[in-house]
Amino acid sequence: MSGATLLGGRVRHVQPGDGHRSALEPVLLAASIPARTGQRVLEGGSASGAGLLCLAARVPGVTGVGIERDPDLVVLARGNAAASVLSGLDFVAGDLTALPLAGPFDHAFANPPWHHPAGTASPDRRQEVARRAAPGLLAAWAARLAAPLRHRGTLTLALPAALLPEGLAALAAARCGSPSVLPLWPKAGRAARLILLRGVRGGRAPCAVLPGLVLHRPDGSYTEAAAAILRDAAPLPFSDG
Repeated sequence: MSGATLLGGRVRHVQPGDGHRSALEPVLLAASIPARTGQRVLEGGSASGAGLLCLAARVPGVTGVGIERDPDLVVLARGNAAASVLSGLDFVAGDLTALPLAGPFDHAFANPPWHHPAGTASPDRRQEVARRAAPGLLAAWAARLAAPLRHRGTLTLALPAALLPEGLAALAAARCGSPSVLPLWPKAGRAARLILLRGVRGGRAPCAVLPGLVLHRPDGSYTEAAAAILRDAAPLPFSDG
């Protein structure tokens, strides 16, 4: 096992020492969720809990459920929540597409598996399960996460930029309109490899592409905006202001 802290020590995070490991995506994804105190949030593929824990640390009083198919990771997530003294969170072992979900929820989010089914398989079983996307998985996850959302609730996904067309189609099929795209630029002037994509349950506004977030300075250190999110628990708003 490998232990660390997130958000400048606000979150204790133990995860497996090998196999699939959480990186920046769940922290940035959690920072983008517009949850308020008293609201209820659903996370798909919660792994060892980094995303939901970071959200709860930033927004006191939020409650949430994380769905993770690997029961060993669920045990770690529950332990991380206890060690971080974050209550109101429940982590459940099961298949997101088949598990009953007791709504309603105000927001849902996920960093879903996206590696192509025909790609080279990982020798690590846990990593393979976490990253490999069966055909139609993105649409199935979007539909499942959107179903228990309240009207005007949000669904936010972290995706490779190359999957933007598929992500937009998945949101539309899940009846989450008003799509917004927030690029995550590795450095200024570089193409975005990752995006955050949001839809609103029942939304009807046209698609918006936002300025996004530059993660690193030319020397590789975090930009001031990225550091504020990753270390100081600042929010990452979906807005152009």
